[in-house]
Amino acid sequence: MASLQASSCLMFSSCSSRRRVITGAISVPKLPKISLFTPKITPSRELLGLMNQIPIEKIVVPSTTIHQHDRNEECNRTAQLYAILEAVCDRVEMHNNLGEQRNNWNTLLLNSINMITLTATAMSGFAVTGGEGASLLALKLSSALLFSAATGMMVMVNKIQPSQLAEEQRNAVKLFKQLQREIETVIALRVPCEEDVEEAMEKVLALDKAYPLPLLGGKMIEKFPKSFEPAVWWPSRHLQRKNTNKNGETTRQGNGWNVEMEMEMREIVKVLKTKDTEDYERLGNLVLKINKFLAISGPLLAGIAAVGSFSGSPSLAAAAGALAAVVNSFEHGGQVGMVFEMYRNCGGFFKLLEESIESTLDQSEVDKRENGEMFEMKVALKLGRSLSELRDLARKSSYSSIEGTQNEEFASKLF
Repeated sequence: MASLQASSCLMFSSCSSRRRVITGAISVPKLPKISLFTPKITPSRELLGLMNQIPIEKIVVPSTTIHQHDRNEECNRTAQLYAILEAVCDRVEMHNNLGEQRNNWNTLLLNSINMITLTATAMSGFAVTGGEGASLLALKLSSALLFSAATGMMVMVNKIQPSQLAEEQRNAVKLFKQLQREIETVIALRVPCEEDVEEAMEKVLALDKAYPLPLLGGKMIEKFPKSFEPAVWWPSRHLQRKNTNKNGETTRQGNGWNVEMEMEMREIVKVLKTKDTEDYERLGNLVLKINKFLAISGPLLAGIAAVGSFSGSPSLAAAAGALAAVVNSFEHGGQVGMVFEMYRNCGGFFKLLEESIESTLDQSEVDKRENGEMFEMKVALKLGRSLSELRDLARKSSYSSIEGTQNEEFASKLF
């Protein structure tokens, strides 16, 4: 019995020891699986080391700084263009007010001078019909003083030409409003560049020079020049082109331009020079001569009337005074100075159109030109024509040159 118990104990102990060995053998292989993932960390560290060796200047941060700087410059240029636009609007108001004022000058001075002259003429007439002693002397003295005052006022008015001054201000208002619309269009369509700001500034200064506001200090436009000259209100640098083709031929076509369109524009310039510009120069010189004659005749007749009153020739004074009133009414009532200024403005319009077409055609790189179709439409609208009428005019001019005949048609249908 004791032997059975001892054998059973040995068997149990051997079994238990075997179980421990088996369980130990099963659990041991699970431990090394944890260390299998550790070698994969090494490549990521090498990659991080390579990334740390990238130079700092290749990082994207400076590009954002550049973009921010560009945005600041764009905002600055836009603000400058708005400041110029505000000045242009102020110029419009100033010229409009002065135009109304100088138009009133023309009316008031015309009526005042005529009233003074006609009153003096009536006094001279009364002196002829009758009067003796002190009454006759009073009539002669009063008429002489009135004629003298009328002479001085005529000299002053003929010097400044109020009707021409009023027309200058009207033209300035129109051109400043045109510049205002151009600036507003640039701001609405795109971000303005530095060239836009400089060009707008030069146009404002050129208009200020062409249509000055003061009358003293030699700033006023010469009212009686030696010969007719068209008005110039645009900066000379505005129409210059750095890259020009001396042969007058484009190197390649594109941007809405072709050979036929260039020939068409050259014919339009030829018609403008030979017909419109020449005709307005002829009319301008004619009106200038008439205005000079009237400006001299009015004060001269009033002065003769004053001398006649002092010297005791009331008949001469009455006749000269009546003629002086007629001449003054014709000059300032007919606004001859305004007509002369209108011709100056029209001549400047044609000159500007000629120069803009020529400078555009002289640009050898067609990509730097304005789009050809857009340019053709603008020229047609400025001349009051449709596109088909503009092309017909160029065709007629070309045929006239070939056949040796003269083209009788003017380029502009507006004026």
